[in-house]
Amino acid sequence: MKRRKFLASGATMAIGASAPIFSAKAANEKNTKAPVLTVAHITDVHIRPEDNIPIRAIDWLKLVKDHNPDFYLNGGDSIHDASYAKVTRERTLEQWEAWDQFRAEIQEARVYSCIGNHDPWWDVPSQDDEMYGKPYVVKRLEMPAPYYSFDEKGWHFIILDGNHEGISLGEEQMSWLEDDLAALAPNTPTLVMSHFPITSITNALVGGQHSDHKELKKLFYTHKDKVRVCLSGHQHLLDRAWYNDVHYFCNGSLSGFWWGDGDEHSAGKQYYLETAPGFAILELFADGSVENKYFPMI
Repeated sequence: MKRRKFLASGATMAIGASAPIFSAKAANEKNTKAPVLTVAHITDVHIRPEDNIPIRAIDWLKLVKDHNPDFYLNGGDSIHDASYAKVTRERTLEQWEAWDQFRAEIQEARVYSCIGNHDPWWDVPSQDDEMYGKPYVVKRLEMPAPYYSFDEKGWHFIILDGNHEGISLGEEQMSWLEDDLAALAPNTPTLVMSHFPITSITNALVGGQHSDHKELKKLFYTHKDKVRVCLSGHQHLLDRAWYNDVHYFCNGSLSGFWWGDGDEHSAGKQYYLETAPGFAILELFADGSVENKYFPMI
């Protein structure tokens, strides 16, 4: 879980302060061909209007933008929190307005989002309210549905919604996922993004992993010629696991310690434990290999 500098082969590398602290490849040897896609992964922005957070977040988003990604994957918990009891309508709206300010910095870019556990507003006077629950999040994040898939330059992308009982997909979504993978041509490289990790090292530290991870592992093995990457956030911690030739990348959060200074266990200002706030850049190759580089902001 600690911030190691390594490649999937286990070799170490020296890097400067502005270089990524985490890099892994789906193949043991460096891919010398150009990637077909460069994708930015930001997650757990937890934006809110106070403490100058929108301006701080936008300044960091400009650095993500400098990488010229083809598009952005937003891993959820876009706003600080609407999920707890006694959160008001006004508080929920002001957080989404801060998100709109953040999103405007890359208004020309495509952003594919998933729903985080802190995004939906549940403590609503009536469930008939248009702001109740996940449909309103889908609307504000301009998602086509709570879960969906799309294709880009030979890669297939699946965006999941783990906000079901016990952190799971539920029967309907699991059935949809089975059909979506089955419909793909053989050897179609596929990236799966979820808010919660499906398989994670840091689950032993802070919890938050999918409860249906065994079922998903079995499904991915059935389609082992397709599923190459599972991408997540939620933990605010940086880790990677590799199992059955699938890379599980849990990247750190843009907010770090929720934009705060950290506690006595933090390794540095705004760190959560040993992970700095930051973002990841993924390079995806035509052969299904991938490189995930994490860029710490502090």
